[in-house]
Amino acid sequence: MTLLAEKTRRRRLVASPSSWLIWGAVAFFLINLAGVIASVVVNSFGNRWFDTWLPSGWTTKWYATAWTEFGLFQVMTVTLEVAILVVGISVLVGVPASYVLARRSFPGRRLVYLLFLLPILMPPITYGIPLATVLYKYGFAGHLTGVVLANLVPSIPFVILTMTPFIEQIDPAIERAARMCGAKTWQIFLRILAPLLVPGILAASILVLVRTVGMFELTFLTAGPDSQTLVVALYYSMSAAGIRAQQSVDAMAVLYTSSMLVLLVIALRFVNPTQLVARVKEDPD
Repeated sequence: MTLLAEKTRRRRLVASPSSWLIWGAVAFFLINLAGVIASVVVNSFGNRWFDTWLPSGWTTKWYATAWTEFGLFQVMTVTLEVAILVVGISVLVGVPASYVLARRSFPGRRLVYLLFLLPILMPPITYGIPLATVLYKYGFAGHLTGVVLANLVPSIPFVILTMTPFIEQIDPAIERAARMCGAKTWQIFLRILAPLLVPGILAASILVLVRTVGMFELTFLTAGPDSQTLVVALYYSMSAAGIRAQQSVDAMAVLYTSSMLVLLVIALRFVNPTQLVARVKEDPD
């Protein structure tokens, strides 16, 4: 028995050269990524760091400097406002639209799905520039309204594509039984479907929240001085004219990365990735 286990373990260690090459490339990438992140985190706590493995001293003053110098309280407030508005509007519009797509068959249904996929699959910069031009033309860009409208373009389709498989998993017989008992459409939606769709709505909301906080292109193209989110403010802190301590910029980067990691951990805690795979249903003859 011991000999068989030893042979099995040896077989598991044997791999083709291409497999070792792929795993080596992945390990090299992860090590370099961890090194970059670690250097930013260490520098954000260091007093001075020249030609040594570690800084000569440690301090947290750079976080206080970044908080006051870059006006992070206002930036955080704007980021929260944009995220809440985008999530709320996306859910209010996307959930009913996903219900229609999941329960109704109509000509061009697949084309509609394709149109919803385009803002998600295409790089945001490709449609962000003409979108920002239109928003500036009508006076929406440069303000909080323009940032919200721009982020709704990929967020609403994202909610629709996320919620559609959740709705398809609910047996339509439940709705038919409710209609036979005299329930109206809005009563079925609010009293029967809504409680069953809470996991899906929560999943879509968290994913849209993560996407909105991390969206740079659309926010950068439509934001004004008073409507910058955290990721745009981080970009301006690195590229704006003037002399700034690199440690304070790194501290701001650590704050942004930490907030994104928290959101991603929450998303993975409440979202089951297997539920986000839409099932392709054949249209009835």
